[in-house]
Amino acid sequence: MRVIGLMSGTSYDAIDAAAADLTIEGDRLVLTPLGLITRGYDEALRAALAAALPPAATTLAEVCRLDTRIGQAFAAAAAEADRELCDGQAELVASHGQTVYHWVEEGRVHGTLQIGQPAWIAEATGLPVVADFRPRDIAAGGQGAPLVSVVDQMWLRGRPGAPTAVNLGGIANITAPDGTAFDTGPANALIDAAVRDLTRERLGCDLDGEMAARGTVDEKLLAELLAEPYYARPAPKTTGKELFHLPYLRAALSGYEALAPEDVVATLTLLTARTVADAVRSAGASEVIASGGGTRNPTLMAFLRAELGDIPVRTSDELGLPSAAKEAYAFAVLGFLTAHGLAGTVPRSTGARHASVLGSITPGRRGLRLPEAVSVGPVRLVVDGVTR
Repeated sequence: MRVIGLMSGTSYDAIDAAAADLTIEGDRLVLTPLGLITRGYDEALRAALAAALPPAATTLAEVCRLDTRIGQAFAAAAAEADRELCDGQAELVASHGQTVYHWVEEGRVHGTLQIGQPAWIAEATGLPVVADFRPRDIAAGGQGAPLVSVVDQMWLRGRPGAPTAVNLGGIANITAPDGTAFDTGPANALIDAAVRDLTRERLGCDLDGEMAARGTVDEKLLAELLAEPYYARPAPKTTGKELFHLPYLRAALSGYEALAPEDVVATLTLLTARTVADAVRSAGASEVIASGGGTRNPTLMAFLRAELGDIPVRTSDELGLPSAAKEAYAFAVLGFLTAHGLAGTVPRSTGARHASVLGSITPGRRGLRLPEAVSVGPVRLVVDGVTR
């Protein structure tokens, strides 16, 4: 089955559309990557989204407009991926949507909201669309994230030692060797917020880690940032920009106005590396397989390697999944599982009472014609053409 996975993460800068050919062979799910396209949100849409996110106030009218416009942007990316990567032969689209709110109180997740109306995707492509993945796990008592944990476990199964998957998006998350999965805290979220604020929007991120490389870590500020209670909470746990946002950063920097911008960014970069490394060590990892936008920041990766010492850090590219596309491929897998009636969660990862078949399905132009359900699902994910 040819599936297009659509993803826009907590950095909300672009839509990734990854196409994959997926086939069940015994206990293996074989993934043949067909390519990735990335399309940035236009500036007006990105600005409107940023203005509506917590802690800002918004209106239902604006949420409706964003749901439509983001759905149309996802639809355009999906249609392009079908044409350019699948020769018009895609059979399913799996859309994560854009997270705008993750409702967490006292460690319990009560709800979540991903927008990007899937009807626009179905209309533009003619294909059935699996979307709204997270709420079913939350209804079963889980955190609703990180959902890529089931893919990580299938993918790394059988690899020697105790491999741990790390994703460095806006928020960082890990999948530990025992199946535990959780958000460790910010990856790029606070770094990006600081760069935009300190450069008055001249820069949107610390490109190639250049600002952090020029800066010096302020140990006092770092210690205050590390005192954030979230880091000490037990797993499973999830977080997002509902906590790690610009006002949070500005409050943390109160009293540090004389600190050079480069020193602020260096300190935040080490904060990410330190909190990720602490989580990795607590998981008993023998190696780290990293993915996400943070892998393109050499300063962050150097800090992470220094924090982990003898624990090697590799990127998912070395195992056949491009780090920039891994989450989009993961949602292609989750959509495939849903279409075949298979669970897309592991209770140990999210804290749910049981595994669940995820998502809601919007029929395509020809109605809903799903493949025959599979009674026993694959337990391993193999990337075609990669020997491990």
